Amino acid sequence: MAKGKVAFDNERCKSCGLCIEACPNRIIQIDKSTINQKGYNPAIVVDMDKCVGCANCALMCPDVVITVERE
Repeated sequence: MAKGKVAFDNERCKSCGLCIEACPNRIIQIDKSTINQKGYNPAIVVDMDKCVGCANCALMCPDVVITVERE
């Protein structure tokens, strides 16, 4: 099974949640404990081991803040 690694540009994330809806494994959440400079809670991956590297999250992101690498 494919493995992936997701990285967010936290300072540009505006918490729209589209990446959460796009993730087939439901491993992305809004980080309620962090606030970026724009006042938003950025998205985070809560279980990177379950990431398959599909890049659906990156494709859905309107602000291009997500980078996905496949192993």
